[in-house]
Amino acid sequence: MPFLNRRCLIAIIVAISMVQLTSEARSQDQAVFEEESIEQLATGLTPWIDALQLRTSHFSIEGKITLPLEGKTQTVQVRIERMGDEAFELQLTHDEYAVEIVRSRDATALVLPKHNRVFWGHGEVDPVDNLAPTDVFKRLISSGSWVQLGANILKAGSPQDVASWLSFTSKAAFQRENDNWVVPGQFCFAFPTSTSFSLQSNGYDGRFVVKQTAADSLASENVKQSSERIAMRWPNFEIKQLPRSEIERSLARGVRRALEVLAPSPRLTSPKMADKAVENGRLMWIEGQRVVLLSGTPEQIGMAHGKLLKEETMRCIDSVLYAFGTAQTIATGRWFREELDAAYKRLSPHIPERHKTETRSLAHALDLDTTLFETINVFPELFHCSGFAVMGSASVDGKLYHGRVLDYMTEIGLQDASTTFIVAPDGMNAFANVGYAGFIGSVSGMNQAQISLGEMGGQGEGQWDGVPMATLMRRALEECSTLEQVKELWRTSPRTCEYYYVFADGKSRQAVGVMATPSSIQFVVPGESHPLLGEGIRDTIVLSAGTRLDLLRSRIQESHGKIDTTIGQQLMSRPVAMQSNLHNVLFVPEDGVLYVANADHSHPAADRPYVRLDLNQLLKDGTGKIGNLR
Repeated sequence: MPFLNRRCLIAIIVAISMVQLTSEARSQDQAVFEEESIEQLATGLTPWIDALQLRTSHFSIEGKITLPLEGKTQTVQVRIERMGDEAFELQLTHDEYAVEIVRSRDATALVLPKHNRVFWGHGEVDPVDNLAPTDVFKRLISSGSWVQLGANILKAGSPQDVASWLSFTSKAAFQRENDNWVVPGQFCFAFPTSTSFSLQSNGYDGRFVVKQTAADSLASENVKQSSERIAMRWPNFEIKQLPRSEIERSLARGVRRALEVLAPSPRLTSPKMADKAVENGRLMWIEGQRVVLLSGTPEQIGMAHGKLLKEETMRCIDSVLYAFGTAQTIATGRWFREELDAAYKRLSPHIPERHKTETRSLAHALDLDTTLFETINVFPELFHCSGFAVMGSASVDGKLYHGRVLDYMTEIGLQDASTTFIVAPDGMNAFANVGYAGFIGSVSGMNQAQISLGEMGGQGEGQWDGVPMATLMRRALEECSTLEQVKELWRTSPRTCEYYYVFADGKSRQAVGVMATPSSIQFVVPGESHPLLGEGIRDTIVLSAGTRLDLLRSRIQESHGKIDTTIGQQLMSRPVAMQSNLHNVLFVPEDGVLYVANADHSHPAADRPYVRLDLNQLLKDGTGKIGNLR
């Protein structure tokens, strides 16, 4: 599924929480409204504030949002009806996706009309993560989103208060000739009638109508739902029962996390950079990047990880399991958690016990279900990436430079959990792992034996009878000290799906490109031609696809013989890196040094500064030991 469609799905989920009233224009300059225009704005807002403050117990809002996506105009139809303190119906319809949520006092149904499927459950719900209309904003909006400010103003303020706040924060100006309000450079809005609202902005168009409804609406009947009743309402649909608490938790946490990603507050965009130390672990900030040093047994490493990164780990879980998971369920018609469980059941026999122990210890530190946490750690990585290694005549000094571009779903906010781990496990190689809080596997790493690795995703999702890719990568960092050992690990291990890799060894200044599937493996040496990669370039390995491969090859050829750390970073700039570029790494394994750039909420990693990290020095300073080279 295209990334923009995922973003569209997350935006659809956010519609559950109604209208985002806050603006990113946070200037200190005040724009003073004429008293008359503020009163007009307050009048237009009144029916909407009555509804959103839940003063109107029975109401409906209907409308549509038109927006440009993937080069064409797309429309989402919206309908929501509230029926008392416990019940509501929500319908969201797009050409490709559709979702309906029906909630009564006793039951909740998630309906997917495009797939003729209903997920439903009855009974108790989580006291925090639920969809009951009463105090819904308090539960669905966190301090990690700017929307919380607007929601707080909306909840407590009168129409006049809200109108004054909007004029102050957005610098909106009333245009008498058009009878609308204009926020310079952003959007305009109007109230065409006493119960309607419209908004336009750069190809986006939203139009909504609010009205009171009868208290005896069909869906307001607070009777216990049953499978027979569900089947009567949605005939010819497949009915699947799930725990009601799981359905509502998934939707509530998915919405909350999506709002953080779409409208992040300074809590996420400018996190507090405070160092922290616990037994067997230390969190430090280096030039704005989060670096965590861990050492000891698997139990000790997992416990320190959880204690140092609890908040970041929870956000990572919400991004993967609930925001992405809900979007994936809507897109595929399959319950995402069940798919993860099925994948883990097949992958689990191939995961080392020490990794399972570390994961369980991390879960215990966070007071989370260990089975859930183990399952999340095999989240299928469908990365669309690039990588290269240059050495010998291609570099300015003959050293090996290994570049790794990770293009992967910045839309779900994984950048909030970005962390470079420096790990010294007892009895194994120490290593640097460029990753994310709560995730113990590796997709980009370098060990103290001067081995570096990066992967690129291919096809074959669902071929899970082997070692998870991220587990195999971490095993190589822990267990291998030569390029041949890495190759042998891949040859002899049962593999999953289709992945491409660059493996490099700073000691020998050698590297290989790898294509690996469950049934075959192929190694490409520097300078070798390949049907998928083009004509060989001396002392070079280049892995990418399409126009990005062509551009990366061209850049390397133009810089051949001159490549150093500066040019190596430039090789990975846009558009070799995609807009979804989550992190970039340039490894110089011979020196034990890596340069890391992470995305933020406004820029892909390629447009962010690189930070130099010295693995050996960090091990000495942070853990007091070098690790155990094998």
